[in-house]
Amino acid sequence: MRILKPILYTATAGLFFSSCKSISSLPVPQGSDVAITAVAKKAPLTDAQKNNWGNLDLIKDSIPGMSVDKAYDFLKGKKSVTVVVGVVDSGTDLGHEDLKDVAWVNTKEVAGNGIDDDKNGYVDDINGWNFLGDAYKENLEAARILHNPSLASPEIVAEIKAKQEKKVANSGKVKMRYEQMLNGVKTADEGLTAHLGTKDYSAKEVAAIVTEDASLLKSIAFAQQMYGFGLSSLEQAQTEIKKEIAKLDALSDNKYTNYRKGDNPEDINDSPGYGNGNPGVSIKSEAHGTHVSGIIGASRNNGKGMNGVADNVKIMAVRSVPDGDEYDKDVALGIRYAVDNGAKVINTSFGKAYSPHKEWVYEAIQYAAKNDVLIVNAAGNDGNNIDVVKTYPNDSKDLLTEVSDNVLTIGAMSASYNENLPASFSNYGKINVDVFAPGVQIYSTTPENEYKHFSGTSMAAPSTAGVAALIRSYYPKLSASQVKHIIMNSGTKIDLQVSKPGSASRENPEGELVSFADLSVSGRVVNAYNALKMAERIVKRKK
Repeated sequence: MRILKPILYTATAGLFFSSCKSISSLPVPQGSDVAITAVAKKAPLTDAQKNNWGNLDLIKDSIPGMSVDKAYDFLKGKKSVTVVVGVVDSGTDLGHEDLKDVAWVNTKEVAGNGIDDDKNGYVDDINGWNFLGDAYKENLEAARILHNPSLASPEIVAEIKAKQEKKVANSGKVKMRYEQMLNGVKTADEGLTAHLGTKDYSAKEVAAIVTEDASLLKSIAFAQQMYGFGLSSLEQAQTEIKKEIAKLDALSDNKYTNYRKGDNPEDINDSPGYGNGNPGVSIKSEAHGTHVSGIIGASRNNGKGMNGVADNVKIMAVRSVPDGDEYDKDVALGIRYAVDNGAKVINTSFGKAYSPHKEWVYEAIQYAAKNDVLIVNAAGNDGNNIDVVKTYPNDSKDLLTEVSDNVLTIGAMSASYNENLPASFSNYGKINVDVFAPGVQIYSTTPENEYKHFSGTSMAAPSTAGVAALIRSYYPKLSASQVKHIIMNSGTKIDLQVSKPGSASRENPEGELVSFADLSVSGRVVNAYNALKMAERIVKRKK
C-alpha cells in the first residue's frame, strides 16, 4: 500500500541523476507498463518443472515463474555479501541436509554454557530463538478473546460471539461432512495402496493408473481432488481433516486450554528472554518454518533436494508461530530479535483475524524500518479482499495508510498462465496486497531431510523474500524501502482476465472474472531478473 505515492515520486524524481546523493536516497523507477504477451503452456508440467516452476521464466518456459534461473545468468561474475534472513515462523529444522550450510550462527554466543555471552538478553541463542518454549498447540485468537473479553472492544467481542454461535450451530453438519471426507480419503488411500503395492505413492503414479474398475476410479478421483487442494498426499489429507474435526469438537464442547507457560503474553515487558535457544521443530509435522526457509535459501547446486532462491544467505530461525494463532507479543519480540541480531530481511508467513495487541507489532515494524530491515509478509489464504477484511499482521491501522514503508505483502499465484493464475485461496487487494508470487504446489524442505509440495501465501512470501535477499546481497547499498519498490515496480505486468480468488461456488464454479491488475497494487508478478536489472540501474545511476 502506498503513502501519497504519485506525489512522493514526482518530488524525488529530480534526484535520480544527482551524483551528490547517496544511493539509498535515489528513487525507484516506475518500470514498464507493457504487459507480457506469452503463450500458456498446454502440456502438463514435468516432474522437474513441478519441483522448480517458481524459478522458471514466462517467455522461455511458458510458466509464470520469477525468472530466477535467468537472474543467475545475469549475476555471473558479480560479487555479493552475506544477508541474514529472519524466518519468524514455526520451528525450523536447520540440521536439514539442504539447510545446515545456510544456518545463521551467533558467533558471539558459546553453545550450551547457560550464559548470555553476547548480552543480548537471550541465553545460548546459537541459531535463533524459540519464543514458544515447549508449546506447539495454541488457541485461536477469537477463543482467547471469548475466554478473556477484556482483550478486545465490546464491538469485537460481540462480533466474535455472533460468529461463534453460528459456528456452533453449524458444527454438527460441518463435522459430518469432514467425517465423510475422512472416510473417503481413508478408502481411497487403501484402494490406491493395494493397487500400487505401497503407501508411499506419488500424484504422478496415481495419474498414470489406467483402469476400468469403478472403485479404483473413485479412489483416483478422490486423491486428485485432495492434490487439487494443495495437499501432497492422502496421509497429509487425513492429518489435516482430523485437525479440523478436533477443532469442531473443541468448539462444540466450549473447551479452552491455557497452553502458555513461563510468561504473561498480555504484558510485553514480562519475563524478558522467555522461551529457549532451541528454535527447531517440536514434532516432525511442524514443517512450516522448514519449508519456508528452504524456499528462501536452501543450498543451491549441491545435488540435494532443491535450490533456494538466494545464494548467499544465512537463515535465522525465530520460532514464534504455534499450531493455532500466534501471540502478538511473540511476533513483536520475534521481529525485534531478528532486527537486533543482524537480519536485513524478515519473512512473516502467518496471519489471524484478530490482534489484541496490534500496536506492539506496528511498533516492531517501525523499529525494523528504522534499522533498514525489509519485512515480507504473506497476504493470507482466505480468498478475501483485505482492503475490506482485516487480517494481521499488516502495516496499516486504517487499511489506507502505512505505518512505515518497509513491509511487502504478497499474494499467491499458480503455474497456470490463464484465468487460474491467482491461487483460488489467496487474499487480494488493490491497496493492501503489493504483488503476487509463486505459492501453489511449491517444493521445498521439510523436517528430517525430506521434501514436500505445500501451497499458500506462506510459500509466496518466502519466494519474494529470497528475491529481496538476492537484491540486498548483490546491491547492499540499496535501502529496505528501495528493495520493496524495486520488487513491485520490476515485476512482470500481467494483462489477463482471471478468476477472482474466493469467488468460485457450486453455482459458478469458474468464479467471477476480473483483471489480474485489480488484485494488487502493482498488478504484477515478482520477477528476480527484472528486479536485479533495476537494482543495478539505480546503483549505476543508469537512465
